[in-house]
Amino acid sequence: MPYLQLDVCDHYSVEDKRRLALKMSETYARMMSVDIRRISVAIRELGEGGVWRIPEAGEAPVPVAVMMLDIRKGRAPAMRMKVAKALCAHCIEILGLREDRLNVEFTQHSGDEMYHPALGGYSPEWTPGEHPGETS
Repeated sequence: MPYLQLDVCDHYSVEDKRRLALKMSETYARMMSVDIRRISVAIRELGEGGVWRIPEAGEAPVPVAVMMLDIRKGRAPAMRMKVAKALCAHCIEILGLREDRLNVEFTQHSGDEMYHPALGGYSPEWTPGEHPGETS
């Protein structure tokens, strides 16, 4: 954890997905003071018709993309909004997603809900003032 997941309705090159995973990981690690080694990124290509949203009541559903961010709890709403905007910007730039058809949802967890065998076990709880390389 954190686990950054993006569900999309299209297919992209491995190189574009690799670039996006790198940019998302770097941005998330920097902004949220996280050890980059703990971040996992999933880009799920659900194919045409895979994710839908109704833009306005009475309108037909349109294809969209959804980003789910499983993170440690404790970050302020303003910080979560900043990181969401930054990660969306990478999706728009690299994959060409439409801003009005992309949304982000957060699921917050305690540190003991995130197990990393290669990094010594559970993640520590998040505390203000953390610095990358010292935490999860």
